[in-house]
Amino acid sequence: MAEQTEDDGAGTPADPFAVRIAQLEAENAALRSRLAAGDAGESVVTDDAAVLQSVGIYRYHHPLESAAAYKERLSVLEARISALVVEGRAIEKSNLFTFNNSLAQGRRMTDDLSKLMLRAYNAEAENSLRTLRAGNVETAKSRLERSRTAIAKLGKLMEMRISDAFHELRVEEVELTADWLMKKQEEREAQREERARLREEAKVAKELADQRAQLDKERAHVLNALALLEGNGGADPELLVRLAEIDEAIKENDFRAANIRAGYVYVISNEGAFGKNVVKIGLTRRLEPRERIAELSGASVPFRFDIHALHYSDDAVSLETELHKHFADRALNRANPRKEFFFATPAEVREVLLRKVGNLLEYFEDADALEFRQSVGLWPQPHAFAQRLTTEGEQNLPAQPS
Repeated sequence: MAEQTEDDGAGTPADPFAVRIAQLEAENAALRSRLAAGDAGESVVTDDAAVLQSVGIYRYHHPLESAAAYKERLSVLEARISALVVEGRAIEKSNLFTFNNSLAQGRRMTDDLSKLMLRAYNAEAENSLRTLRAGNVETAKSRLERSRTAIAKLGKLMEMRISDAFHELRVEEVELTADWLMKKQEEREAQREERARLREEAKVAKELADQRAQLDKERAHVLNALALLEGNGGADPELLVRLAEIDEAIKENDFRAANIRAGYVYVISNEGAFGKNVVKIGLTRRLEPRERIAELSGASVPFRFDIHALHYSDDAVSLETELHKHFADRALNRANPRKEFFFATPAEVREVLLRKVGNLLEYFEDADALEFRQSVGLWPQPHAFAQRLTTEGEQNLPAQPS
């Protein structure tokens, strides 16, 4: 292939090899600019939220047991990627391209241009990894594919392209990195929930221990009083009844301390935070379940929760699990099954509870939502925002499964 010698503007013939390199660099820069603007070939959706919503629940590309396992796999993969670069197998090119009728100059040009192209491709890959999140995996892979396609177009004359093996490794790197980020997030969430569970169990254990100490103290007082009465030849039937009540309470306390499955299943709502027809179905082992619900009504939500049902069960764990399974297709959070919010009315949960436990000692159909109702009239644009909040629960409520 022959090239015409150009003048560098100072009367001195320019180096044709340098001129051609400059032209190709300019073409590459222009193409990368078009890619960034979404003006070359097939467009790529860059709205990560839209991509994640269209894809749905995250599915692992390479399922492994832990984040540490992903890091180990990534280290091995990075070594394989580096090896392909060192071996010259990351990018393919023709060795028969000539420049100024010189095969040596042609090879020099293809070598330099291949380094430039590989640098551009790797820059795209590294940028994808830096900005990677669970929601933009497909976007990152699409950008990587487009970068490879653009390089193939630019290097068509020299039969230059990113090799299949190298591209597959970099795509796998994107997938593994996304999997690692998701696994790390899941492990952090699991650790946070485990810490919360241990704190809750510690509170329950302290409550039971304090109650047992109080019962033992009261029982000792009753026994002393009875002993004094008996010593004086008297008796007090009311003290005997109280002693029996204390013994029953101690028995119940010991049972709850030994049986970690016993507790209260609760059904609560927060209309101001989640709208109508959304309930939380949970479990607490507290002696006073309202204390736990009061904690849930803390600073993380704008209004207090309303209680619709409280039911004590010797196997509250199984009862809660059965309710969660029944309303699983109505869960608000489909990505994390440990969340306990569902599109359902209190009456619907009550019907299921009645079928499973027979009767409920405490049930309230309507939510007071006192703070919400006192506040909503003072919100900005109340007729738009408040109306949406109070009706979206009905609009989003799934049909009752047959």
